[in-house]
Amino acid sequence: MSRVQTLIVAEGDGDQRLDKWFKRIFPHVPQGRIEKMCRKGEIRVDGGRVKGSTRVEVGQQVRVPPLPDGAAPEPEKRSRVTEAEAKMIRGCVIYRDDHVIALNKPPGLPVQGGSGQGERHVDGLSEALMFDADERPRLVHRLDKDTSGVLLLARTREAAKALTANFRHRETRKIYWAAVAGVPHPRDGTIKFGLVKAGGHGKRGEGEKMIAIHPREVDTTEGAKRATTDYATLEQAGSRCCWMALIPVTGRTHQLRAHMAEIGHPIVGDGKYGGSSQENLGDGWGAQLGGDISKKLHLHARSLTIEHPVTKAKLHLTAPLPEHMARTWQTFQWQPSDVPADPFEEDWG
Repeated sequence: MSRVQTLIVAEGDGDQRLDKWFKRIFPHVPQGRIEKMCRKGEIRVDGGRVKGSTRVEVGQQVRVPPLPDGAAPEPEKRSRVTEAEAKMIRGCVIYRDDHVIALNKPPGLPVQGGSGQGERHVDGLSEALMFDADERPRLVHRLDKDTSGVLLLARTREAAKALTANFRHRETRKIYWAAVAGVPHPRDGTIKFGLVKAGGHGKRGEGEKMIAIHPREVDTTEGAKRATTDYATLEQAGSRCCWMALIPVTGRTHQLRAHMAEIGHPIVGDGKYGGSSQENLGDGWGAQLGGDISKKLHLHARSLTIEHPVTKAKLHLTAPLPEHMARTWQTFQWQPSDVPADPFEEDWG
């Protein structure tokens, strides 16, 4: 067992959850053990009791109780980014200034670590995105592992606070592109089904799935949250499939995927919400369209408009389609240049 330690939150490690900070330094300590030590008051920040969700700041003192052998601090492990990984993540950069970095996150790359993810996730690779800065960029929002598109990181703690506040107060405009089964009726509209987590998912969120419920049942369903999605149909391939623009007015877990499946038009390639067969409860097809088109999720964070944290100017970011969606668009002869950047602001259709 180690002795009681007092560690200082280093520059570049502030403004993050205590449990995330702890796991980076002591990767062998399970999440459950961290939470237990917090509950018992064994982990303290500046002498005070804390929770795993408490956010730590640069310069704070963290009391670390005796830990099992093999759980010694390993701060140098954060430098495990290979040259190939650094080249890959830098190649994803679509915008950079002194305060923010925007990536076109590829599908299949997690934003943060989880069960079995190791260091290969955006947060773990962020050291390669320091460029001329003195600290690693910080995540201010997230995308699902299989969703591609615009992902914003802050290069300073001050920028992170401003951007996080913008996302929290919905002072942003996010437009997603998706290929979905069938064609919704009406072609444009709003989905207001509430969402609640299904039982049985893993303790770290593995297999997590959301269940859609009628809006009138939200207030009487434990754990349910209201969710709203605006949608617009841009193009269609007969009645088999269509290209849609989606705006998550609220930001619930798997919101777009669960909402589209609930109205009978699951996102193409979505095995979790669309099923693996051709069957569909709506008038379209299932999430599988046949051939290579169905292999990957067809959901892409196409654009993000947000107030710049320093200049206060509107920052508009756009991400090109990932390779698998570009092939699908070519198959159906859909041209991005034929549709407005924001179909929700124009007289579309």
